Order: sequence, then C-alpha cells, then structure tokens
Amino acid sequence: MSDRLTPVPEDKFAFGLWTIGHIGRDPFGDATRPPVTTADFVKGLADIGAWGVSFHDDDLMTFGASESQRRAELDSFKKALDESGLVCPMATTNLFWHPVFKDGAFTSNDRNVRRFAIQKTLRNIDVAAELGANTYVLWGGREGVESAASKNPADALDRYKEALDFLCGYVSDKKYDIRFALEPKPNEPRGDTFLPTIGHAMAFINQLENPAMVGLNPEVAHETMAGLSFFQGVAQALWQGKLYHIDLNDQKIGRFDQDLRFGSEGIKDDFMLVRLLENSDYNGPKHFDARPYRNEWGDGIWDFARGCMRTYLALAAKAREFDQDPRVKAALDIASTPELAEPSIGKFSSEAANRLLDETFDPDALAARTYGNEVLDQLVIDRILGI
Repeated sequence: MSDRLTPVPEDKFAFGLWTIGHIGRDPFGDATRPPVTTADFVKGLADIGAWGVSFHDDDLMTFGASESQRRAELDSFKKALDESGLVCPMATTNLFWHPVFKDGAFTSNDRNVRRFAIQKTLRNIDVAAELGANTYVLWGGREGVESAASKNPADALDRYKEALDFLCGYVSDKKYDIRFALEPKPNEPRGDTFLPTIGHAMAFINQLENPAMVGLNPEVAHETMAGLSFFQGVAQALWQGKLYHIDLNDQKIGRFDQDLRFGSEGIKDDFMLVRLLENSDYNGPKHFDARPYRNEWGDGIWDFARGCMRTYLALAAKAREFDQDPRVKAALDIASTPELAEPSIGKFSSEAANRLLDETFDPDALAARTYGNEVLDQLVIDRILGI
C-alpha cells in the first residue's frame, strides 16, 4: 500500500478538547493523568498534522467564572489557534454535567431550567460565531427519563422543537454562518433517551420550522451500542442530505459508551464507513470523539490521536484499492450491484401501471440466480488483511 499514512490539514481531521485531553476519570474511578492545557492541546494537534479543534463551552471557559476570566480564557484559545494554524469547525454546549440538568435541559420539567439551557446555548453560539465555527452540535444526553410516567413524551418533543426553532431563529437573526447538528445516542446517561437514533433524529428534524438548518452529527459508538449498523445510518443521512458533521471512534456492541480509538474494534464496519465517506460528497470535518485508554500517560495520549488518523488514512487507501480491483468489479456485476441504481419502474402513470400488470414474471427462474455475495465479502476481508 503506497498511499500516505501521515495526516495533513487537507484531510480535515479534528478532535474535541474533551478527547485527547480526557483525564481518565470514569464512573468507577478518578483521574489517572493530569489535564492538558488548552495551549498545549492545540499545539500538540498541530504537531501531529490535525486540522481542527472543537469545544464545549465549559471545556474552554470556566463555568460560573466572571466574564473577565471567561474572556481571558477565550482569548488565550484564539491566540493558540492563530499561532498553530488550526481552525475551530464545531462547537457545542455542555448541557449534561451540572446537576441543574439532572432532569434534562431543553426537556426538563422545570421551565426555568429549560430557559437557562437555551440561554447557555445562545451565549456559546456567540462564541462559536466569533471563532468561525459553522457547525453547532447538540447532544441531548440528559434529555430523557428513568420513570416513564414523569414526562409526557409529546410535551417533551414539543419543548425540544421549541428550543431548536428558537436557536435557529437566533442564528438567522444574527446572520451567523452556522448550522445545527443533532447527535443521537440510544443508551446512557438517561434510562430512556429522547431522539435515541439517527432515524428518530431525522424524523424529528422534519417537524422543525426550518429543517434545512438542522442535520446530524452521528457517532460510531452510539449506533453500535444499540447493535445498529452505523454504516447504514450514515448512508441514509447522506442520502437525505443531513450529514452535517460526524464523530469517529469505536465501540464494542452492547457495552457502555467506550469512545475507543477509531479502527480499534469494528475494522470491517470501519472500512465500509470510510469507503462510504470517501466516495461521497461529504466535505466536512472528520471529527474524532474518542479518548485514550485510561492506563495511558504522557506520549501515549498522542499515540492515540495519531492512531485515529493513521487508521482512517489506511482504510481510505484500502478502499481505493478495493474499488480499483477488477475482481471486485466482476463480483459487483455478478451481484447486480450496478442494477440497483436503475429505476424499477419510474414515476407513476396509469400507462406504466398497466404495462407492469401485463408483464409476466417467472418467480422460480428469478429465485434460481446467485448473487455471489460470499466471494464479494471475502474480497473485502482480503483487502483489509492485505492478502
């Protein structure tokens, strides 16, 4: 494989401040490594060939601090970006950490909590616009219930919609170049989450006042946790023009949210995902929402980041080789894969319906064919393994 494995800014690889800088704390244990300063984080990313860095408001500016302190923290971040050449393509609001959000943010039963959540988001949208971020992700981690009787789901969705409509109105009024991206997640931290999957989120978007302003930020781990195909979900998001951002990591099916290094687990699924992205018109960030193993320290956290990007580039190279392989083309022809792109019958007309009703099909003859999927799938495995 002759393709490069060293990232360059043109690859649009990005990391969140909460990823490489994660201090190793989990629900069962405290921190295992020291925090990384914002300046060191940005410089470290630039040194390994990354392109962008994203943030939650509370990653960047101390929650509850004075406006002068928050301004100083923001200016320090801007200075680090200017010195490194990195960009800030995405921002989001932390609506999950503080106990005030224990019953939800946009869907809390407490009206003042909902109003505070919207205010907190508006203020950070202003910061995102100042930094040039054009995607604003909304992860509703606390939007849900443990007790099903505690919320009327229709009322909760009304409040969710109200918040999104208001945020879209604010961005339009300010003339910010920002789109929103919902990040669905099926399991944890709530017992039952609102908008848990890609499909739920896309159906919800259609109910908004300005659905064109809202798309998706799907994450590998989130769909995989529920045993769903992330590849299929992303493909549908692309098909509907709703892939505004993407979070790359890895996950073992059925486990808690692991945020593993991209490519470290579901290598076949990751191959198909990378091939899909590389062959699509998606030109947004390839954003890694993952974290180093808890037992890593020092250089290990940067080895983790390098590994995410290296594996993506390796799989992209493998995908190009796969698509150029004449054996693959032959297998795709046997599977009739190109035929799926042909219309079955076209738009309805009474004449077309009558012609179809007059046709004669032989189900037994149609059933007798083979699709050669075993050979095709083995070619995928062979390419991944380098056989």
